[in-house]
Amino acid sequence: MSFWRSLVGKLWITIICLVGCVLIFLGLFLLPYIDTNFAAAESSDIKRLFTYTCIVGFLLTTFFALFLFTKITQPMQQLIQAADAIRKGRYDRRVSVVSSDEIGALATTFNHMAAEMESTIRSLNAEKNHLSSVLRSMTDAVLTFNRNGEIILTNPPGQQTVASWRGVKWEDSGNEEGRYAVPKPLQPLFEQVMESGEDAGAKVHVKQGVWSVQMAPLYTDDMIRGAVAVLRDVTEEERLEKVRADFVANVSHEIRTPLSMMQGYSEALLDGMAGSPEETEELIQVIHDESLRMGRLVKDLLDLTRMEAGHIDIDRSPVRVDELVERVHRKFAVRSKERGLVLECRITGAPLWLTAADEDRLEQVLTNLLDNAFRHTPEGKHIYMHAGRTADEQGESIIIRIRDEGVGIPSEDLPYIFERFYKADKARVRGEESGTGLGLAIVRNIVEAHHGTITAESVIGQGSEFTITLPVK
Repeated sequence: MSFWRSLVGKLWITIICLVGCVLIFLGLFLLPYIDTNFAAAESSDIKRLFTYTCIVGFLLTTFFALFLFTKITQPMQQLIQAADAIRKGRYDRRVSVVSSDEIGALATTFNHMAAEMESTIRSLNAEKNHLSSVLRSMTDAVLTFNRNGEIILTNPPGQQTVASWRGVKWEDSGNEEGRYAVPKPLQPLFEQVMESGEDAGAKVHVKQGVWSVQMAPLYTDDMIRGAVAVLRDVTEEERLEKVRADFVANVSHEIRTPLSMMQGYSEALLDGMAGSPEETEELIQVIHDESLRMGRLVKDLLDLTRMEAGHIDIDRSPVRVDELVERVHRKFAVRSKERGLVLECRITGAPLWLTAADEDRLEQVLTNLLDNAFRHTPEGKHIYMHAGRTADEQGESIIIRIRDEGVGIPSEDLPYIFERFYKADKARVRGEESGTGLGLAIVRNIVEAHHGTITAESVIGQGSEFTITLPVK
């Protein structure tokens, strides 16, 4: 800051002007009076004295201005520079003014204020960093909105969520003017929170996913300035809950049927409705068959539960897969003749060895698949078994294929046939009791326990083919 723009400079100019005006006024009236009332020599002396007095007055005024500039203006400039430095973020700036007057007291107070401000800013930055770390470490998405619905703060999961939702074309945004930046699924909840001023929660469905949303208002001096929302992806939890509900419903249904039949036929026996020993034997046979069916269901349930819990018992030892396939073929050969089916078996690349496998479990896999094939293949059709060897970049494997010429499986059902109790079409079961719906789920768990894979292909009216791939080592 220049001297002329400072307070002391302006004060000095003002004093000079006042002194100049006084001297000019005195000169206009005093000099004519001296010239008329004093001799020439005395008049010159008086004029000279008057001139010296003016010069001394101006000098004293200048010295007084410089004194004020040193004591007032320079400390004030230091205060201004320090305040500007703090404004720019240099909170460690202090004023080095030592005096016992009001300027010194102002400088001391300013330094205390700067120290307190620096401490407060450091605390705020620490809290901000702490909050940022908490937000970054959260797996849930956090979104903060202002009163206009604009997003002002998010954590990384929140940014990913908003980015993924932006690609969705909503049917009716209800936001023709583009007033909201709140994603469409959250707008009703946001409006509810802003109107009621209370926390609210809901579940929203976006892109085949389910999100649990909890939203709370943000206050400033008893006025709502926005809202914060926490979003958790509960798609998997919802799916598991649906699986649990379906499991309970399916188990209840599967057990209810044999129990109802057993109860009905046993009541018929108790009431003496059987008119002959043959009818009595028939009723007893039905009760026996249904008890066996329920026993198979309970056994399959226990086996599947243990498998899915990772407690499947695998007795690993070297296994000749070609001999296993031939043995299963011989076991089903008689059944195929009884059903009027043609069961063919082909083995290539024998011997086919697995270094560590459970032969009984693998036989269970083949038995379940052949049971399904026999159940869904009409009379006069073929069922094929093939075992061979293949190799890829992951190593050598043994492939077992079982193909039937049955009714086939709809394409929309193929992704779900390995789930518990899933039956693509119960009406396709020909002439005998349906399965429990657990066979393919057990097959998948046994194959995966051998580090293998199982896939299914099917065409309606042409049949189905199941392919098992087992690594040799």
